[in-house]
Amino acid sequence: MNRTQALVRWSTADNNPVQVFGTAAAVTVGAVTVRPTGTSGTGLAVLCLLVLVSLLLCTRLVPEGRFSPGVQLAVLCAWSAGAAALMGLDRSGASVLFAYFATGHAGYRLDSRRSLPFAAATSALCAGVLLLPWGAHGTSWIVGAFTGVSVLVGISNRAHTDALRSARAAAEQAELAARAEARAQALAERARIARDVHDVLAHSLAGVNMQLEVTDALLESGDIERARQAAQRAQSLVRSGLTEVQRTVGDLREDALPLVETLRSLLASASDAGTLTVEGPPRELPVRLAQVIVRCAQEALTNAHKYAPGAPVRMRLEYAEEPAEATVFEVVNSAPPEGSRPLAGAGSGMGLVGMRERLDLVGGTVAAGPIVDGDDSGGWRVRVVIPG
Repeated sequence: MNRTQALVRWSTADNNPVQVFGTAAAVTVGAVTVRPTGTSGTGLAVLCLLVLVSLLLCTRLVPEGRFSPGVQLAVLCAWSAGAAALMGLDRSGASVLFAYFATGHAGYRLDSRRSLPFAAATSALCAGVLLLPWGAHGTSWIVGAFTGVSVLVGISNRAHTDALRSARAAAEQAELAARAEARAQALAERARIARDVHDVLAHSLAGVNMQLEVTDALLESGDIERARQAAQRAQSLVRSGLTEVQRTVGDLREDALPLVETLRSLLASASDAGTLTVEGPPRELPVRLAQVIVRCAQEALTNAHKYAPGAPVRMRLEYAEEPAEATVFEVVNSAPPEGSRPLAGAGSGMGLVGMRERLDLVGGTVAAGPIVDGDDSGGWRVRVVIPG
């Protein structure tokens, strides 16, 4: 909670220090200045009235909502009547404070439809009591007539408190919204990291699986030397996979990613017959966009390993000026050569889904499908477009 929210909470709280101090001060002033003359007759009446209005004054400290509107009005009426009677018997004139506090509290706790008539009735009652010829009072009736004015102070304080409560509610809603947004961003980041891990592991493990199947087939045919070479290639893929995982973790921490160099490294580790073409004026992409392209390249190369092992792979990175400085990335693999062993049925189907989810986050699109004509007929194309 920041300082502003803490101040609003303190200002709108029941029994804040200002309210407690004001109540205690009023009771203390009344007890010191209103001095009963004796313990019988008028003196006893003054003492009883002083105790009564002091207790009623302390109801200001009762949290709002504890009294129903009817009970609150009854307490205020008793308070007003007691204060008026005390004004009629008290010589000091200090008892008028209790009447002023009563109308002020009415303006704070009651709505205007009830508080204003109450204040007018209190003013009339106090003025009337002071105009009567009986009693030992020494206060002008004009002072009693103005006791209702403090209702305006109570109404003003009520409006101020309501505004502070609205500000507090708005601040709490804003805080909840910020927390929800932070949680959504954290979940999105977790999903992105999960996709990164999937792409890296799928790319590495698919190659290892292919080499192990080749090793198994060569061992069945008795070709030990070639089986050993295939096993060594599988080991090499494991090492490169570990390196790729480390690089992925590093990419998540970096503020910039060398896109072209990373794509060349991926292509060199995945295919002996791969080429990368860069078109258009190069520009530095935000690390988030560069990571999306790298993950799409990994997934496309993994698919090429699975379904077209040994086929040439071509990558094309285009920094287009239209539309809106978009970045276009393509991966094309030719048809699988004769004698290759595609890993049909080995895919989980999550790779393309992960690509689409990743591109949706940056407003990009992906199109993937077989090539039905041209030199690459029978192959596969993945095309990614990310707007600038």
